[in-house]
Amino acid sequence: MSDAYDLYQQGRAHLRDGLAAQATVALEKAKRLEPEKASIREALGIAYFRITRWAEAEAEFRKVLDLSPVDDYAHYALGRSLQKQGRLEEAGRHLKLAKFLRPPTPHGLPGIDDDDESQASRSDSSVA
Repeated sequence: MSDAYDLYQQGRAHLRDGLAAQATVALEKAKRLEPEKASIREALGIAYFRITRWAEAEAEFRKVLDLSPVDDYAHYALGRSLQKQGRLEEAGRHLKLAKFLRPPTPHGLPGIDDDDESQASRSDSSVA
């Protein structure tokens, strides 16, 4: 296993345990090693969102969209980050895109502030 992957897993574990601030430490280190890994950037965005660092969360989700423009969850999470900053018109565009891009599921989009970190786990295998 690579160092980036180990750090990513450590960050995800912190998120699952409700330790978002601690997760940012491991995930920032992983990002320095693998700056183009969307899964790392997404998990880091989730961590920043949960500790109310909206601008940092926004930056991470924008990077995910640079890497994968049709990522429904990144559009959703970016929209929520923009909402929290009071940028409602811009947020609405991303939330609409998220809804449009999301494959049909019975549960819809999960909440970014949910304690279970299921979204970041969906791309587990894509980390170095």
